[in-house]
Amino acid sequence: MALDYHRMGKPGKIEVVPTKPYSSQNDLALAYSPGVAYPCLEIEKKPSDVYEYTNKGNLVAVISNGTAVLGLGDIGAEAGKPVMEGKALLFKIFAGIDCFDIEVGEKDPSRFIEIVKAISPTFGGINLEDIKAPECFEIESRLKAECNIPVMHDDQHGTAIISSAGLLNALEIQGKKIEDVKLVVNGAGAAAVSCTRLYIALGVKRENVVMCDSRGVITTRRTGLNPQKQEFATDRDISTLAEAMEGADVFLGLSVKDVVTPEMVKSMAPNPIVFALANPDPEIAYEKAIEARPDVIMATGRSDYPNQINNVLGFPYIFRGALDCGATAINEEMKIEAVKAIAALAKESVPPVVNAAYNKTDLHFGKDYILPKPLDPRLLTAVAPAVARGAIESGVATRPITDWKVYDEKLRRLKGNDKEMVRRFVEEAREHPKRVVFAEANTDNMLQAAVLAANEGVAVPVLLGNEEMIQKRADRLGLDISGIEIVNLRHDREAERRERYARLLAAKRQRDGVTMADALEKMFDRNYFGMMMVETGDADAFIAGTRAANHATGEIAKEVIGIRPPYKHFATMHILDTNRGVYFFADTMINDVDDEDTLFDITRLARNSVEYFAHEPVMAMVSYSNFGSGKSRPCNCAHNVVERMQQLYPELPIDGEMQVNYALNRELRDETYPFNRLKGKEVNTFVFPSLTAANTAYRMMLEMGVGESIGPIQMGLNKPVHFISVDSPVRDIFNLTTIAVLDATVVAANGNHHDK
Repeated sequence: MALDYHRMGKPGKIEVVPTKPYSSQNDLALAYSPGVAYPCLEIEKKPSDVYEYTNKGNLVAVISNGTAVLGLGDIGAEAGKPVMEGKALLFKIFAGIDCFDIEVGEKDPSRFIEIVKAISPTFGGINLEDIKAPECFEIESRLKAECNIPVMHDDQHGTAIISSAGLLNALEIQGKKIEDVKLVVNGAGAAAVSCTRLYIALGVKRENVVMCDSRGVITTRRTGLNPQKQEFATDRDISTLAEAMEGADVFLGLSVKDVVTPEMVKSMAPNPIVFALANPDPEIAYEKAIEARPDVIMATGRSDYPNQINNVLGFPYIFRGALDCGATAINEEMKIEAVKAIAALAKESVPPVVNAAYNKTDLHFGKDYILPKPLDPRLLTAVAPAVARGAIESGVATRPITDWKVYDEKLRRLKGNDKEMVRRFVEEAREHPKRVVFAEANTDNMLQAAVLAANEGVAVPVLLGNEEMIQKRADRLGLDISGIEIVNLRHDREAERRERYARLLAAKRQRDGVTMADALEKMFDRNYFGMMMVETGDADAFIAGTRAANHATGEIAKEVIGIRPPYKHFATMHILDTNRGVYFFADTMINDVDDEDTLFDITRLARNSVEYFAHEPVMAMVSYSNFGSGKSRPCNCAHNVVERMQQLYPELPIDGEMQVNYALNRELRDETYPFNRLKGKEVNTFVFPSLTAANTAYRMMLEMGVGESIGPIQMGLNKPVHFISVDSPVRDIFNLTTIAVLDATVVAANGNHHDK
């Protein structure tokens, strides 16, 4: 499986994509000779213009000699290339940073330094990776001194920054002052040394530190110590890890599994902190530590336990901030700012979509949540600006950021780059797959999407239809559906369930004239049957396949599932994940708007859903007129809804009605209509005056290849029932399935949909 992933299609995980037009001879003449000479001459006159005319300001090198690759050791430069490609991919998807992986076949530190320094003019920053200690210390130190761009060995500093953020929060929860704590560090490699140095910079006293290696406590009595070990040698009369742990407040492990015993943890001071970061197995198992000391705050490097120390919380955003201000280094001030930003984010309210990803009802600051989760999209907008400010304040920024609002908007747009949002939703759904019923499993695209959802682990599909017909279709498409449940609602064996569903529906709708006979007849309809599966808890979510019209399916949903109070309407929204950013379109499928109250509900639902997906809604009510210039009924309706929204949500950036070019072009809008309430902000949410307008807009963008679609996402029903055309691409149906799973996770956790 892993080998197939890396070699299937185009081998590897990254590629170079042109960013300028190249279709005509004139384009090529500008891209290369003779047009390229002009920026060359400008850069010759003013070297800093290289950031103006090339991609240097958004390009990082991940460089390794393969001497300490993951837990594999010295496997060589070429064998380490898959890891470096993977790191390059993480830079791109988390922070929008372009990245080249460079594997250098040189183990001599001096020669390695010469090579990296010689190629450094290509890049805006250098991420050193998987270089063994102690050579990594000299390599990083000299390159930082000799290069005028940020250089960071992430194996050292990534763990140091993330664990430091966790330490600050753990100390606060445990009621301890950093200057008073006694720290034991087990491990004396690159990460351990860097962590200890940063802890001291944050306030830990050097005399309160005991560091151990495989031979025991590093003391001043030992000989043959390298400079890093000498730096932390203690004069205390102790020699074993067990002795060091007595009365310690904090344990940091960057060593090997099972070197810490429950007895050692029991010997620690009250309210201890244990960071056991050996991978894949920590120095002491999580369960053993908790059992030994219920008052402990425990962190590991693993994702299946609380408080994961994960470098991905830091390095993409640290380099993002450093690049954006033209930093010449990543210094202590910048690292400390990153620590503080990550620690502070853990204290903020967690977006519902992040709670859903981890199957929690209320992630909040405390013993089991001292760090943000890796899938938290707010890390980009929290950490990058903090790092940039640290660079500016410490004097290493060559292009200081002056307009922080504009910079914040830039980072928000980056959240959508390279399908990051789609990827995050898939990862979140995979954490807790749910039973999803597919109504139209007898169609090619719906069946393929259901199988893809099963193979990707995001859902447990349930197919409605005739078993024989579905199997024949699967055989024709080359799909393996063994193990996927098929429910033939017309089969005799489903008679009991049809009757049970009918009784429940008849009781629910009896005041609407629905008799038991009526309800039984409805149970032969896939949409009624499938939605009743969700209503009764026999399934978690339902994907209704619609054809030319979806009005009837929507009416069934209102009848079976019901609309969530206080709304009188439900609606749908499409998310377009584009290289320019993430955009939300409402209502794209349900309501052919003909009155103000309907549009008001659509707008409120859209606002809540955008917030659910961890974005700040910046909303434009689009029309053919601008701010009251049109006097038709649809224009007046849109105008009135904007006023009602502003009264209900005075802090919400919403305005209109306006033509779409003013919504998309911030500069044009602010110059032409300086009174607008969106001033300086990039619109990300569009509410349309009619179903035709909304549906046409998003479909045109998709057909023109502008982005990837997620939706239509249902907003306002009591339970996760979603609608999509059976002719939609397989990927669109799959993407909607991930949303259905996230919705179902929220409902399962706390009974609430993401609508407020």
